Amino acid sequence: MTPKTPSTPFPLVTPTTASVPIGEVIRESRWLTLVVLVGLMLSDILLSVAIFRLAAAIADPPNLFIAATGSLPWLIGLRLVCFRHFRLYRLHGEFHFADDMASVFKAMTLASLFGIAVVFGFNHGLLLENPGVAKLVFLLDWVIAITVFSLDRFIFRRVQMMSRHHGRNLIPTLVVGTGPEAKVCLAEISESPRLGYNVVGVLATHSTTNEEMAVGNVEDVPIIGTFSNLPALAQQLGVAEVLITDSRLPSRDVFDAMMRSGRKTRLVFRVVPGLFNCLPQKTEIHQVGSLPMIQLFEDPLSGTTRFLKRSLDILGALFGLLFLSPLFALVAFLIKRESPGPIFYAQERVGMDGRTFRMYKFRSMYADADDEVHRQLMVETICNPRRNTRGFSTKPVYGKVLNDPRLTKFGKFIRRYSIDELPNLWNVLRGEMSLVGPRPPIPYEVENYEDWHRARFNVRGGITGLWQISGRNRLNFEQMVRLDLYYIENWSIWLDLKILLRTIPVVLRGDNAY
Repeated sequence: MTPKTPSTPFPLVTPTTASVPIGEVIRESRWLTLVVLVGLMLSDILLSVAIFRLAAAIADPPNLFIAATGSLPWLIGLRLVCFRHFRLYRLHGEFHFADDMASVFKAMTLASLFGIAVVFGFNHGLLLENPGVAKLVFLLDWVIAITVFSLDRFIFRRVQMMSRHHGRNLIPTLVVGTGPEAKVCLAEISESPRLGYNVVGVLATHSTTNEEMAVGNVEDVPIIGTFSNLPALAQQLGVAEVLITDSRLPSRDVFDAMMRSGRKTRLVFRVVPGLFNCLPQKTEIHQVGSLPMIQLFEDPLSGTTRFLKRSLDILGALFGLLFLSPLFALVAFLIKRESPGPIFYAQERVGMDGRTFRMYKFRSMYADADDEVHRQLMVETICNPRRNTRGFSTKPVYGKVLNDPRLTKFGKFIRRYSIDELPNLWNVLRGEMSLVGPRPPIPYEVENYEDWHRARFNVRGGITGLWQISGRNRLNFEQMVRLDLYYIENWSIWLDLKILLRTIPVVLRGDNAY
C-alpha cells in the first residue's frame, strides 16, 4: 500500500513549550552552558590541587609536595583530558548517577597512571629518594580523588535535576513521526523533566495520514512541518537533537537530512529500535526514561581505541604544526608573491556521518577560479568509475583535471608534493578530521554516491589513507571506496602508524603529479 503524502503545507514557525519559550532556551544555552562548564573545570582544577596537597600531608613527606609541584600542571591537564574523554563535562541530555561514578573511576585511574609516568619521567629523583612514600602519596591521591569527585558530580547532578524541573538546561528537540511510538516518546518526555528535553515540535513523514495531520498535534505538541523541512527548522529553532519514531523512514533520508543540516547545527539523531535493522553499524543504545533509543552515527571506535586514535591525532597535529611552521611561513610568502588572494582556501567538505565542515588548504588556484570543470569531472568519475581522464591504458589517471588552467605555477608544485594539504592539520586538531582515514569529499560529489559508497563516512576523514599509499589517482573511484571500506573494517593503531610511515616516501616522490 502506497503511504499517503502530507498535502497540507506547514509554515516554519517558532513554537513555545508550556514552561520556557524556545528563544529563551537558545539564548540561555549559549552563555549559561559555557559559564557552568568553565566553572566546573575551574572547580576540578582547585580540587585536584587540594587533593594532592592533602595526600602529601597524610603521607607526611616534608618536601615531596614542593618537589612535585612543578609537575602539577601536567597532572591536572591529564585529569581534565580524561574527564572530557569519559564525558564528565557533558551538561545536556539524560544522565545516571551510576554511570557518572563509573566514569569518575575510569577517568581518575587513567589520569593517575599517566600522571605517575609523567612525574617520575621528568623528576625520577622523587622515586629514588623515598619510593615508599612517593607511591603512598599517589595511591592516596587516587583514592581521595575518586571519593571527592564522585561526591562533587553527585551534587552537581542534583542541582542540574532541580534546574530542569524549573525549565532550565533543556535540549531543543524535534520528534519525527506521528504514530504510537511518537506518542509514547512524547509522554515519557513530558512525565520526566529530568531527561532534559524541550520538544519544540513534531515533524510529519510520508507515512503520516491525512487524519493525523488534521488533528495538528501529537500529545499536545504541534506538527510544525515535514521531515523535508528538518534542516531549515533545525537552524531556525536552534534544535540540538532529533528523535525519530517512524520506523518507515528510509535510512538514506536520515543521512541526507544530516548532510543538508550543515556543519553549524551539529544535530544528534536518535531512533526507535524498529529502524535498527536497516541502519548502519555505528549505533549506540541509550535510554530516554524507560524508552530505549538508538543514537545514530556514534564513533565506531570506543573506549581505549578511540582514546588512542584521538591522542595520536592530537600529538601528530601539534607536532606537525610546530615543526612545519617555518615551511608554512615560506609557502604563505610564495603564494602571496605569485598571485593576489588569500593564503588559505577554505572548502566545504563532508566528514564523518555526513556532517559538513570547512577544510583548510593552501591556495593553489587563482582566487577567481570556477569549480564547474571539477564538478563535471567528478560526476563522470563517480558514475563511470572505469573511465580515466587521460586515456592511457598503461598509466591511467582518475579524478584529475588535465592541464588544469585554474592552477598557479606554484600551486602545481605544492599540489604535486601534497604541501597544499598541510593546513588539514588544523582540522585534525579541531576534531573534524584524523591523520589517517578516507579523504573527505565535496558535497556535490556525495550527491552522486550510491548507498554503499556512503560507508566511507563511518569514520573521520583523514589527511592520508590507504588510497594515498596504494596508487592514488591511478585507482578508479570504486577501487578507492573499497580501500576505504577495508581500512574501516580492519582498523588498528598499527595500521594507522604503517600508513603514516608509508605516506612519507609517497609524498617525497611527488606521486600526486598529473
